[in-house]
Amino acid sequence: MRPGELTALLGSRICHDLISPLGAIGNGVELLAMSGAVAGPEMSLISESIDHANARIRFFRVAFGAAAAGHRMGRDEVMSVLRGLSAGGRVSYGWNTPADLGRREVKLAFLCLMCAETAMPWGGRLMVTAETADGPWEVRGEAARLRPDPARWAILSASDASGDAAPGEVAASEVQFILAPLAAEDCGRRITARFGEAEVVVRF
Repeated sequence: MRPGELTALLGSRICHDLISPLGAIGNGVELLAMSGAVAGPEMSLISESIDHANARIRFFRVAFGAAAAGHRMGRDEVMSVLRGLSAGGRVSYGWNTPADLGRREVKLAFLCLMCAETAMPWGGRLMVTAETADGPWEVRGEAARLRPDPARWAILSASDASGDAAPGEVAASEVQFILAPLAAEDCGRRITARFGEAEVVVRF
């Protein structure tokens, strides 16, 4: 088993174990709201926080979890995850692809979304497009202001997908720049990226 596969299994395990208790907490909050026992801005804040945590866990389960060859994922499921992320966030997400998708390609697209989002600290819009499930795929980010880190983006075009292009250490918040090339290798693809004044475009 390669290190990347072990990391994916670990990600799947963590997300799997967190989804159930988060769902139970959400159900409990919903019951409290329906009974009228607790009301006010505090309850709204708790409910919104749980919804956001659920959306992030579902997203991370795809981005960091295991994705075996042949596993499929429906477009409706993907869009449901992204709608949850868009709610109340600085970044909104769009998804324009065929209905039936390989989970490995969706995993790679999610990792590329995370990379693109780092260049948009003030918010913006991200769109994933693919005319066919086999690609090519495009992740396009648009924002009034961008702040990309060239050193981190150089990792995506590293020839050996090992992350050796990154100078120094990579922070935990930047791990997607290491994992995306590995996911691309699993798909038999190569990532390219370019920046304009107000857009970032990632293709694979």
